[in-house]
Amino acid sequence: MAIESTEYGNLIGSDKVEGTAVYGADGEKIGSIERVMIDKKSGQVSYAVLGFGGFLGMGTEHYPLSWNSLTYNTDLGGYQTALTDSQLQGGPKYSSDDEWDWDNPDRPRAVDAYYGALWSGNPLDPRLDQRP
Repeated sequence: MAIESTEYGNLIGSDKVEGTAVYGADGEKIGSIERVMIDKKSGQVSYAVLGFGGFLGMGTEHYPLSWNSLTYNTDLGGYQTALTDSQLQGGPKYSSDDEWDWDNPDRPRAVDAYYGALWSGNPLDPRLDQRP
């Protein structure tokens, strides 16, 4: 049985989030959401992994960033971040040939540290201290 793509008010199915365009601070498209990462304990979405570049799935780079850094922009029909294209490209990434080990606590810490430094004054995710 196929899962139907649905929206309920402010809720959206994960199947509709994946593939949604992400726009930078200037309103230009910088990538698309490839997947969302959900915290097992809280059930909250913690990260979005953006796909950027490549052609037909080859050479695509994957950029994880905090879900909290995205807001839905109805005018653009996608998510928007305060990041510029160059800030995103300078962040933690992995290629389609590499594996990003989310079980390694250093991976999400690197994401939060990089983007936390960009947005000075914003506290890092307090859940980091609770990761094994």
